[in-house]
Amino acid sequence: MPMDGLTLGFAARELNDLLAGGRVDRVTQPEKDTVILLCRVGGVNRRLLLCASAQNARCHLTQRTYPNPLEPPMFCMLLRKQLLGGRVLAVRQLLGDRVIHVDIEAVDELGDRVLRRLVLEVMGRHSNLILVDHNGRILDSAHHVSEDMSRVRQLMPGIPYEDPPAQDKLAPEACTAEALLARLSAQGDVPLAKALGACVTGLSAVSAQELAYRVLSPGADRPGPEHLPETAERLSAFLAKLPSLAAPCVELDADGDPAEVFAFPYLSRGVDRQKSCPTLSDAIEACFGSRDAKDRIRQKSASMVRLLKGQIERCEKKLALQEEELAGAEHMEDYRIMGELIHANLYQLHKGQESCTLPNYYDENGGELTIPLDVTLSPAQNASRYFKRYQKARSARQTAAEQREKTLKELDYLEGMLLDVGKCVGESELEEIREELARTGYMKRVTSRKEKRTLPPSKPYRYLSSDGIEIHVGKNAAQNERLTGSAPGDQLWLHAKDMPGSHVLVRTEGEVPEQTLKEAAQLAAWYSKGQRSSNVPVDYTLRRYVKKPGGTAPGYVTYTHQKTVFMTVEEADVKRITLLEG
Repeated sequence: MPMDGLTLGFAARELNDLLAGGRVDRVTQPEKDTVILLCRVGGVNRRLLLCASAQNARCHLTQRTYPNPLEPPMFCMLLRKQLLGGRVLAVRQLLGDRVIHVDIEAVDELGDRVLRRLVLEVMGRHSNLILVDHNGRILDSAHHVSEDMSRVRQLMPGIPYEDPPAQDKLAPEACTAEALLARLSAQGDVPLAKALGACVTGLSAVSAQELAYRVLSPGADRPGPEHLPETAERLSAFLAKLPSLAAPCVELDADGDPAEVFAFPYLSRGVDRQKSCPTLSDAIEACFGSRDAKDRIRQKSASMVRLLKGQIERCEKKLALQEEELAGAEHMEDYRIMGELIHANLYQLHKGQESCTLPNYYDENGGELTIPLDVTLSPAQNASRYFKRYQKARSARQTAAEQREKTLKELDYLEGMLLDVGKCVGESELEEIREELARTGYMKRVTSRKEKRTLPPSKPYRYLSSDGIEIHVGKNAAQNERLTGSAPGDQLWLHAKDMPGSHVLVRTEGEVPEQTLKEAAQLAAWYSKGQRSSNVPVDYTLRRYVKKPGGTAPGYVTYTHQKTVFMTVEEADVKRITLLEG
């Protein structure tokens, strides 16, 4: 779920306790909508992430590393100029809403201490990061909002900053029993969760349901009119003690992945599926970090996916035409036979015949064959015409067969590239695929220094088998090439048979335990074109029997001495294998 005001309130309190008094030593901007402040607090470095993406806006401390652009954006340069060396005064939430203020005391050009405020607005596609000066004027923002874009509220450098339009709701800290009673009474006979969403600032549907669950009788969704004053008192008391309830956790989905983040256990959601976390920052990062990374990779690879799908569609159309040509060439032997039969019977044929029926000595049963003739040609010319058609069909078949083979190889290559894009978890892998597509002429190579980013080398997946043996899985052709090329000859190598897929290496020499072999084969089947198919054939052999033919594309190999197993793999099977590094 998106970060609601209730969760942001807990996040602000946690961040304020950990960052207040800290010095801003570094500012980076890995994405247009994401800023990271490195703060030195009590001898410890803490990295505050402020993200204003449409789907995953949030604020928390992070342990992740993010690649930065070769040249910092203008907003980042301004933040460095205005904030570096400043002291964090406070991190606070605005009246229970989805707005966070990070107040920093900095030094201006004249050496005077001034207030700088970094504002994070968590509002879906309208989320934003804004830097405000001591006079309340906008210095700059991650997303500019001009008058053409919004007549209600502009966010442009130089104009006064205005808080988001206030809603006619109560901030959690202002929820006295009397105020809640008045608001709830005005809502009428509706479920309490719905009434709370309309009365209290910053409550998502899930949080409103949790508050209702906490104060209502089991099984009830609304209080009766006579119980409304008592319910309002319970709500007021519960909201007042909210800060003391901090016990962050994440709710796991059916696959065991973090799906929701809660500042305290939500009894209405079933605590058996909730996993506690040391801090709310840890919970937010566990829930949003991977999701945000996947969303960004999906966005950045969208043009590449479109290109590959378009090229695959082109190849499939070309292949259909070539198959049609091959099917048409099936009649070429008929042309040869007709030509030979006419040539053998020239003495009994004459010009002007529309057809002739001749003994077919190619027929084992001794039958006859009726042959159409061109009335304008002599019998010898008709025979020559059929021989020419035979020669043309034979040449067409040979050409179509050669072109079909090339098209199948190209299709296999493109499908492999598309599969590799789907395995990307970071920009390094994506850049390697982009480089490979540029090498083969499908994409233009990036030459601009501004566009080209310095990225660390990508790494394969590292799994740990049930027997404690590492299994490495390549994510793309370049990784496959490095992984297989650097492996010792006695290690076990696996690959899905006759289809695009990852190279898999079992990082042990000698006998491989049966369970490890099974898990490695599952990974080879899962990270292949046959991912969700039944009985995917997986070949395995020793690395020494895997060869790289000269002049072939990255990742292309041949191998011998292989054995084959057939695997039907579900996602749950892969998740049961311990992932050390993704």
